[in-house]
Amino acid sequence: MNQARKNKKKIINDPVHGFVTLPSDFIFDLIEHPYFQRLRRIKQLGLTHYVYPGATHTRFQHTIGALHLMTLAIESLRSKEILITREEEEAVHIAILLHDIGHGPFSHALEESIIAGISHEHLSRLMMKKLNESHPGRLDMAIDIFKNSYPKKFLHQLVTSQLDMDRLDYIKRDSFYTGVTEGTIGTDRIIKMLNVYNDMLVVEKKGIYSVEKFLIARRLMYWQVYLHKTVIAAENLLVRMLKRAKLLADMKAELFCSPSLAYFLYNNINAGNLDKNLDKTIEAFIKLDDTDIISASKEWQYHSDKVLAHLAGNIVNRKLPSVRISEKPPEKAFISKLKSAILDRYKLTDEALPYLLSSGELSNNAFSSHEDMIQILSNEGIRDISEISDILNVPYLQHSEKKYFVCYPKECQP
Repeated sequence: MNQARKNKKKIINDPVHGFVTLPSDFIFDLIEHPYFQRLRRIKQLGLTHYVYPGATHTRFQHTIGALHLMTLAIESLRSKEILITREEEEAVHIAILLHDIGHGPFSHALEESIIAGISHEHLSRLMMKKLNESHPGRLDMAIDIFKNSYPKKFLHQLVTSQLDMDRLDYIKRDSFYTGVTEGTIGTDRIIKMLNVYNDMLVVEKKGIYSVEKFLIARRLMYWQVYLHKTVIAAENLLVRMLKRAKLLADMKAELFCSPSLAYFLYNNINAGNLDKNLDKTIEAFIKLDDTDIISASKEWQYHSDKVLAHLAGNIVNRKLPSVRISEKPPEKAFISKLKSAILDRYKLTDEALPYLLSSGELSNNAFSSHEDMIQILSNEGIRDISEISDILNVPYLQHSEKKYFVCYPKECQP
């Protein structure tokens, strides 16, 4: 007797969008794959829950939400007689489903510390390629859409653009989980107003107010959530801890860590040598998630290296450094006072100082001038939103507002 076919048209109850129905059997199979299940163990917003306690949602949840919005977008475009074949529909579903698959622990921490010059987008492409090898050719079109090499450019815009399904989900989701209501947006309305003109994703004119609200909400979310000064402090601390661990590993010091984390600490994996050990690197990477970093931190706080122990203990116990944010670069006299205070208090060498004192720049790139602009469709054709918006100061939104920060121990106030 044939075994009953497994039901793969699952329904997921998402707190942001409601009931989400998986669109195909193959999408279910990809979600079940270890590559994708790993996203359950990676927080969408890194250490942002140190500021907003509810922000513990994962990359898995976000990607399911983006998939749902893509399903609605395809349905809306088809209702307007935009030709999208069943193969293209599945491919764009796969592209949005796997767009974040290359994210490491705490989202961006790994690529800023122990994996030199390798972005999560590049890792996503490599992992999609590996999945395509195990399902020969099934992901070809999805990879082309992801890379923007597929003839129908509007499909790529649904995945990556100023108004893609990725952004529509994460702004709404991050607003929901942080409780920052300024990020609330009308995704349903925006999706209903999408159209295609000359192979370009556009928004019908009657949807302009929803798009204006989305752009304003995104900019507010950057300053209130993504670039919140305490979030900057926490993530800066995490990156410095990993950099210190990497330095000690290069010196052959013994560090408690999982085998997957050890692989990246004790080997210099970078863009130049990635292809030489690609299979082994991906095998280690897919086993790496937030729990590896947290479990290591819990042990590192007792390490003999005082700098690593200090940083790890602060991560575990949420003892975050002070952050000073200013419109201008910090004055040299201010930095000099901090250096003296830190060296005196912690008895550090100059070599160890950058792990307790760091500075950098913050840029609010909520509306990038380097990407395709949002086009509004009316009876007269299409026009850039900057030309017809009544309330948006688009040149201001396009301007990459820059600020400067300095992180230092609270005990060393100048």
